[in-house]
Parts: sequence; structure tokens; C-alpha cells
Amino acid sequence: MKKIFEQVQAASRELMMLEGDRINEILLAVADEAVAQTDYILAENAKDLARMDEADPKYDRLKLTAERIGGIASDMRKVAQLPSPLGRVLKHHVLPNGLELTRVSVPFGVIGIIYEARPNVSFDVFSLCLKSGNACVLKGGSDADSSNRAIVGVIHSVLSRFGVNPHVVELLPATREATAEMLHANGYIDLIIPRGSSNLINFVRANATIPVIETGAGICHAYFDRAADLEKGRAIVNNAKTRRVSVCNALDCLVLHEERLSDLPVLCAPLADSRVLIYADEPAYAALQGAYPAELLKPATPDSFGTEFLSYTMAIKTVPTLDAALEHIRRNSSKHSECIITEDEATADRFLRLVDAACVYANAPTSFTDGAQFGLGAEIGISTQKLHARGPMALEEITSYKWIIKGNGQVRG
Repeated sequence: MKKIFEQVQAASRELMMLEGDRINEILLAVADEAVAQTDYILAENAKDLARMDEADPKYDRLKLTAERIGGIASDMRKVAQLPSPLGRVLKHHVLPNGLELTRVSVPFGVIGIIYEARPNVSFDVFSLCLKSGNACVLKGGSDADSSNRAIVGVIHSVLSRFGVNPHVVELLPATREATAEMLHANGYIDLIIPRGSSNLINFVRANATIPVIETGAGICHAYFDRAADLEKGRAIVNNAKTRRVSVCNALDCLVLHEERLSDLPVLCAPLADSRVLIYADEPAYAALQGAYPAELLKPATPDSFGTEFLSYTMAIKTVPTLDAALEHIRRNSSKHSECIITEDEATADRFLRLVDAACVYANAPTSFTDGAQFGLGAEIGISTQKLHARGPMALEEITSYKWIIKGNGQVRG
């Protein structure tokens, strides 16, 4: 591993001299090559899929399709169109003694990414890291190893064609030993970002001796207020829950004001079409009984709340007040994405102010928490912490800064 880390570090220094236009040409070429090599990538992805149970929540994340590869390529092209995050003047002033101080944005250097069954991350991370002048060390899971190796092979072929050191992106072996060495690659890797389950994130945070930015689990709530519009609520809840259930912005718990219990069957009706299993508390269960498919309705238990389901499963919690909703979210949120559905501006404002999460919505689903949806091109993850970056992490969030001081012989007294 040390040899690999040394090669990536050396390649990161070469990146500093690569012009922005050249980087954009490379990104566009990788996007084109990804589409051209779709059959090859899908064939390798099929090997990984064959080893996973289709009922596993990670199966959908692992699965690539021609449409998804086309979407990945589109995201890379969008990244190429974005302005460079490097060399931005963040602060500038001149001291009374004539020293000129400028704070400018610079790359971290080498970023390590540990992720599970998400082969799209290989493309996303490469595009964002190259655009921001960072080399990257990828550590994917064994369940996506064939897919990841195919993708990195496609990227390496384009880099070689452009005469760029291919070590600007390296994929480590899919072993626990490689993970352990990566977490302790002090002096070689500047930052580690884990993407995956809470178990993976907790393990990385507990064991890494390198700075870590957490991209936490997404336990997402939607609060349907006493002043909510029913038709808006139906669409928002259904989209947040069923658009794509295996991703971190999917809805896990509907929090319902008790005065709207009579509207619950209408609110949940679209979920039945997608066969969503509902764990309802006692009032919600009574309201849905006979109006929602019996085989898809179960009484909630304490474990139903504060759970990231990653499947066609959702909990419902009934509350008497906005403050009770806020307290339920506070106890069970992972601080990823939360939303309120209401026509009362004062209630919406209170919710937006008091909910502690990276992304807080009023009358829109949590499914929008995504770098591409935010106009960032792509994302390297959703940060749920408060240091350095929060929410979708894209180009600006994977840069640091340095101070440049210019003088003319001044000395300090």
C-alpha cells in the first residue's frame, strides 16, 4: 500500500500544473468513454449483481444500467462546465506595514474515499477530485469490485491518452487490510470521506488517524402539519418515499399532526401502489385500518423510529403539536434531511429555524438532497457534520485554502 500511496501523492503534485481547460477536456472524454464502454461496464457489473441477493437493500445501489451510466456521464459533463474552484480569492487586504495578504482556495491534495456497493461513486469522485485538483484513493467494497475495476480501467485509459499520470486515481484491493492501511496513511492521504452504512462510518471515525468528514446515514422525516395541503402532501410523501428507496434521502418516517388523522388514508393511498410497508403508531394504525392493504400495515414498535429502512418501508408517528413533532425529529434524526408540509408561514419558519439538519425543506421532498439537484454538478457525499462542510459536498467543499503574503523587505519589530 505504501508504494501506491507514494504514487498517488506524486501524481497529486503533477495535478497542480494541469490547466483548467485540459481538465475539462479529460472529463468530457471520460464521459464519452463511459458511454462507449457501457456494454463492458454492465457485463462487469453483472458479475457483482450475481453475487448479491436481489432483496438486499444495497442491490439497487449496486445495479448499473445504460440509463444510469448515461446519467453519470451527463453529471461529468456538467462538472466540466462548472467554474474551477481553485485559485478563488477568498479574502484580500493590505496591512498598515504594506504586507499584502490574500487567502486563496487550493486542493486538499489526496482524498481517500471508502464506499460500499455504489460503483457510480467511482466516476463521481474522480470527476469532482480532478476538477478540484485532488488525487484520489478509492476503497470500494468487495460486492462492487468488478464494477469498480472496470470503471477505473476506463478512466485510466483516458488519462493515459491525454498523457496524465494515471495514479491521480487509484483503486485499492477490496480487503479489510487495505482499509486498515488507508485509515493510517498519515502523510500520504489528507482527508478521508466514508460513504455507506452507519456501521462503516462509525468504524472509519473510530479508527482513522487522518481527518474524516462524515457522510452520515439518512434517517429522514416529513412532518404533515395541521395546516398542510393534502394534495401537496400526497405528492411529497410519495415522491420522498418511493422515488428511489435505497438512497440516503429517502423518507423513513411520516410525522402527522393528530388533527389530520382523517386524511391519512388519502395521504398514504399512493404508497400502496408501490407496496410500501407501514409501521404505524396506535392512532395512525386505527386511521388506516380497512383503508390500507392489511398485509402492508403493522403496528409500530420503538425500533420503527430512528431507523433508516432503505426499502419500501416507512413509519408513521402521530403528534399533538408542532413542538412534539420537533422533539420526535430531534430524538430520531440523523441530521441529514427533514421536511415540513404546511400552508402556515409562521409554522414553516419555526420548523426551518429549529430543525438541526444539513438540509431542511418546506413543502418539498427530501429526495432533492443531491449535489446534481442543487446545481453542483455531482456530489462526493452528503455531510451531516458541522465542521468544514455540511450537506451535498461538491467542488468547493473538497478544497481548502492557504494564505499568500507578499512583502517588500518588511521585518517584524
